Amino acid sequence: MSKKTALITGISGQDGAYLAQFLLSKKYKIIGTDRRSARGNNWRLNRLGILNKIIYEEMELGELYEIQKIFKKYRFDEVYNLAAQSFVATSFNSPLNTSNITGLGVLRILETIKSINKKIKFYQASSSEMFGKITEERQNENTSLNPQSPYAISKVFGHYITDNYRKSYNMFAVSGILFNHESPLRGEEFVTRKIILGLIKILNGDLKYLELGNIYAKRDWGYAKEYVEAMWKMLQQKKPKDFVISTGKTYDIKHFINLSTNYLGLKTKWIGKGINEKLINLKNSKIIIKINPQLFRPSEVNVLKGNSSLARSKLGWTPKTNLKKLVKIMIDEEIKYYKK
Repeated sequence: MSKKTALITGISGQDGAYLAQFLLSKKYKIIGTDRRSARGNNWRLNRLGILNKIIYEEMELGELYEIQKIFKKYRFDEVYNLAAQSFVATSFNSPLNTSNITGLGVLRILETIKSINKKIKFYQASSSEMFGKITEERQNENTSLNPQSPYAISKVFGHYITDNYRKSYNMFAVSGILFNHESPLRGEEFVTRKIILGLIKILNGDLKYLELGNIYAKRDWGYAKEYVEAMWKMLQQKKPKDFVISTGKTYDIKHFINLSTNYLGLKTKWIGKGINEKLINLKNSKIIIKINPQLFRPSEVNVLKGNSSLARSKLGWTPKTNLKKLVKIMIDEEIKYYKK
């Protein structure tokens, strides 16, 4: 049996790196692409020891010609579109770029597959942020979408256009609606990594205190390394279908902070209320976390909680790492690589 060839867009990101590692274990030939501005940002692939096992290409999702060129150069069996302007806060400042890449970029890939080879299987990285202001307590594949940011709205477009091409052109095109998934490979701009890195900097005397926004936003947090396996499983099904991938448990950011300080051995106490709430280091009475109102989103999503029962029954996928263990994994690796 010949080797399968997969395209992973956004390969230098958290999910792209873990997916590449997983597909390499399945003996895939991998073509990885990133935008030009991400060139050289390969620390994740380096850390996983797989950089030299991937064929690397530049591809801008805003340029149809570049996408077509890559598809004509290689014969893909599977395409995983993980590339996006993926930070919610940035999408409020760059709504046009977010819409062009995160939304229309999906359409450009689908159009290319339709015109070159409709047998290519396509995975679209959808997001729990699409649910926005939730209409039911636990969100599944049939829950109404109510996006609250340019990022989420762009993801909704990508999600619906994938469904449209699946139905209109009989293409194997699916979306994985992944709830928050974290790891040591998370970008520093994301709140979980920001918290852990910030606390370690404070312990090392490299930062006085950390500023955060809404610490009462609740999220369904899983381990990214486990979530990429679900992506692959979706493309191995006989019929294309969308799936929610989640743990089904939700915690607020304040709980994540408390788990982190406990594991680091910090004795702390929360004082004050609202924007005046602070976390105090009891060892020296110094403030280590403050609330900065400027870090609140213009339109907040207060709670997300996924129902992944369909993925558990149809894909045989289940999350294995709880939040406490995930915090330990992230902190241990952060300490290991700090200042290296």
